[in-house]
Amino acid sequence: MPVTAKICGLSTHDTVGAAVRGGASHVGFVFFPPSPRNLGFEQAAALAARVPGHVGKVGVFVDPDDALLGAALATGLTAVQLHRVTPERAAAIRTRVPVWVAIAIKTRADFAQAARFRGSADRILYDAKTPEGATLPGGMGMRFDWQLLQGVPQHVAWALSGGLDPDNVAEAIRATGATLVDVSSGVETSPGVKNVDKIAAFCKAVSQC
Repeated sequence: MPVTAKICGLSTHDTVGAAVRGGASHVGFVFFPPSPRNLGFEQAAALAARVPGHVGKVGVFVDPDDALLGAALATGLTAVQLHRVTPERAAAIRTRVPVWVAIAIKTRADFAQAARFRGSADRILYDAKTPEGATLPGGMGMRFDWQLLQGVPQHVAWALSGGLDPDNVAEAIRATGATLVDVSSGVETSPGVKNVDKIAAFCKAVSQC
C-alpha cells in the first residue's frame, strides 16, 4: 500500500501549493487560538478553495464547541482531527463529518485509549504526548518511541505523527508500517512558519517509501 502524507498547520497559498504539488493526500488547517498556526475562518476558506478535490482538508481542533465546529466546517473541510475529546463527543461530531482522533503516546499503555474510539472515529492519529501543562496538544516537534507500535492491535485506520521531518520520516515508516504520516513543525523554519522546500523534501521522502 502506498504511503501518503498530511501536511498540517498550513497558513499560506504558497505552502498549500507546495503540499499539493508534493503529492500530499491531506492538508491540515488549525482552529485553536493558542496555536501559532491558528486560522481565521475567512483565511481558511480562501486556502481550502485552492485545494483540489482529491486532497483531503482536515480541520484540527481541541475539543471544539458546536459554534466553532460549524463555522469551521463552512470553510470546506472534509474531515476533522480532534484532540482531548471524549468518545461520546467524537461520535456526536462524526454524525456531521468524518472524524480523526489524536491519541497522545508516551508509553505502550497509552495505546489502549484508541480502543475507546472504536465506532466513534474514522481514523486514529498517534501523536507524541506533550509535557504536563503544555498549552498545545501537538505540533511541538516531539516524538514517541516508534518501537512501541510493534504488535499493537489496530481496530481503526491510523496515522503516525509527532516529531517527523524530512530526515527521519522514512525511518519512521519502516519502523511502524504507517501508511499515512502527519507533519507540522518538522517542515517549519519557526513555529507556525512553513517552508516550501521542507514540505517538498518531506513529500519526496514519503513518496520513496
